[in-house]
Amino acid sequence: MKKLFKTVLMVMVVLLPLNSYAMAAPIDVDTIEAALKTRVTHGDGVGVAVGIFDQGQQYFTSAGQVRKPNGDAPNEISLFEIGSITKTFTGILLADMVLKGEVKLDDPAAMYLPKGVTLPTYNGGKITLLNLATHTSALPRMPDNFTPADMTNPYVDYTVQQMYDFVSGYTLERAIGQEAAYSNLATGLLGHILALKAGMSYEELVTERILKPLGMNDTSITISAEQQPRFTTGHDAAGEATSHWDLPTLAGAGALRSSVHDMMLYLTANMGVVDTPISAALELSHKVQHQFGPADAGMQIGLHWITTTSPDKAVVWHNGGTGGYRTFTGFDKASKRGVVVLSNSSDNSDAIGWAILNDDVASMVVEESKVVLNEEQVAELVGDYQLTPDVIITISESRGRFFIQVTGQQILPLFIKSETELFLKVVEASITFV
Repeated sequence: MKKLFKTVLMVMVVLLPLNSYAMAAPIDVDTIEAALKTRVTHGDGVGVAVGIFDQGQQYFTSAGQVRKPNGDAPNEISLFEIGSITKTFTGILLADMVLKGEVKLDDPAAMYLPKGVTLPTYNGGKITLLNLATHTSALPRMPDNFTPADMTNPYVDYTVQQMYDFVSGYTLERAIGQEAAYSNLATGLLGHILALKAGMSYEELVTERILKPLGMNDTSITISAEQQPRFTTGHDAAGEATSHWDLPTLAGAGALRSSVHDMMLYLTANMGVVDTPISAALELSHKVQHQFGPADAGMQIGLHWITTTSPDKAVVWHNGGTGGYRTFTGFDKASKRGVVVLSNSSDNSDAIGWAILNDDVASMVVEESKVVLNEEQVAELVGDYQLTPDVIITISESRGRFFIQVTGQQILPLFIKSETELFLKVVEASITFV
């Protein structure tokens, strides 16, 4: 390795301050659109579509392209992968089945699995459906037999049998029900269990129990021939087109595709703005069940919905991400404001969503870098840097933009702060070269 460097990497959940909504400013769509355009022009955005509900009014704005290099701007019926926002649908399915007496929150999850498939226990404690829905099952984030043949579509070849083999042989490393630790495996398993109980596929179940009652006719896992022209292209951190993700086994963790039009139906139903056939299930899915994150973070979790609280308000939200998409939805019932952000790139949709919820649109503006490096300066920065014997950090450059990739992790965009310092926006991190 040819270079020596000093790095400060502080990876953390960024909780944006929740300002008082008592004097919330009116929504200024033009200002929001202008801010979105800076994220496309100067940041790592490609296309972004935003829906807002505020004080009984709905707004839509967008920026960028549905695909490079000459795609149209996203509109209200452009389709995006919504990633882990799918988890909230899985939580609502559980709530609906509980209210209908089909399952109970404290049912051991293993009782719904086929004969011969078991779930690990800990000191006699069993993983319940509630544990799966609140990330308190003590199952890992991903199974260790998850070995994708194609990293651009990593979930496509993970089978139900592989999931069964893993959970049947796994040994829990901590007590069930104590710590909330994010697990795609647990949520995917929950979606699978609920589908087994209902005797249909996950897509059929979510369509029957949620999408049809809410009129979300354009939300699905399977993309039809009619929908295909409206299905946006996802883009990786380098801004290049990337594959769509398919999650046949862990569908409940992140398989749904939707539009701002449909997600606004979902948002307003969850806000209680409209009465729906599943309003009771929506309410139950929001109900706080467990602390989520550090005790001082002000976050709790319901049936997959996360609630961030401050002394005078609570925002219910979830975000999502796949290989080429980042998404966010959140709402505060008291202020009667909610937002949906769908992006077909690695742009930080959370930052956009929280900025709108917090009347802080200025915080989502990306300024054009004033520092321009010449070829010699660029050559000095790019290369491989050995952090530990097993971890290499690769700094690369393409068309004037820098990128970072840590061994085994995805590539992320870097931004120039000075001739010797680059920084990330997706997490609070900077790299200083010496």
